Amino acid sequence: MKRRPWPFRSNGSRLSALPSPNINGGKEDERARRQRSTKFTTLTPSWISPSRQIQSRSIPSSSTSKDGGDFTALPYDVLTKIAASFGVGDLRTASLVCKPWCDALRPLREAMMLLRWGKRFKHGRGGVRPNLDKALDSFLKGAARGSTLAMVDAGLVYWESGNKDKAMALYHKASALGDPAGKFNLGVAYLQAEPANAKEAVRWFYESAMAGYVRAQYQLALCLHQGRGLERNDMQEAAKWYLKAAEGGYVRAMYNVSLCYSFGEGLRQCHRLARKWMKRAADRGHAKAQFEHGLALFSEGDLFKAVVYLELATRAGETAAAHVKNVILQRLSEKSRDRVLVLADNWQALPSGS
Repeated sequence: MKRRPWPFRSNGSRLSALPSPNINGGKEDERARRQRSTKFTTLTPSWISPSRQIQSRSIPSSSTSKDGGDFTALPYDVLTKIAASFGVGDLRTASLVCKPWCDALRPLREAMMLLRWGKRFKHGRGGVRPNLDKALDSFLKGAARGSTLAMVDAGLVYWESGNKDKAMALYHKASALGDPAGKFNLGVAYLQAEPANAKEAVRWFYESAMAGYVRAQYQLALCLHQGRGLERNDMQEAAKWYLKAAEGGYVRAMYNVSLCYSFGEGLRQCHRLARKWMKRAADRGHAKAQFEHGLALFSEGDLFKAVVYLELATRAGETAAAHVKNVILQRLSEKSRDRVLVLADNWQALPSGS
């Protein structure tokens, strides 16, 4: 049986581009949001000129540096800017360095408490009823204490309510303090503006991607692949960023990396790696990947595993998987068919980062 080919786009590329990003965070974004640095370094590409260099931040292991400098003498305003994008754990660690740091970071620790309450009010968690007004109030109070995490969440509330100017102002403020989520959301805002400013969007996606933010890496790859905000598309550069996002746990990127390896677009053709990334995406709940992986198993004669993946794809809305699944089910015994349904009923997607 022939495998379903890669869908063709109107611009002639076979790579299946997914819908424009939702500016709201998801489960994948919660994981990505905690990533503040990346292990790779690259030269600034010719297609972009960032207005500032990405600076890595680290917390010293003691109050005195190796060359004799005294970290307790670090000005409070400098310290709070460095720590603006810290989460609870990093703030706790930094506060233990010395008493001056503990005192200086108190507003940011308070911001974390306000951020927690804001999320409870926004999503109706922790025994409280959803209340957007109270959520926004908590986020704004956290933002006023210097937390970029609170700035981004306040911006999301404004964006969702249609107040995009206030949202972008907060994203700009968070971005100026180095927050990768703020930079990503700012890029999405420029991309969804009327008229869209794709060139500015790509610049912000690049800064966020360089900070290790996987959603930005994926979106940057899409822009490079489609040539949005650029003079022309660059499939090799796009595949590089798809791969970085996939290695960082972004499921959509895993699927596209598989397609890149399968067709040799941007990456050296390798069917083994194509199968590896397709299975990784399928095991993490990507419906199209479940369909494709099921077809591959079917073509190899592994009917039982194939029908399990096809059943999962069907339940996720891949209607084309249903026909193949029904054909295979007719070849299985009644006991095997029942077993397939049990496995599908109890199936759970693997975590994105595993």
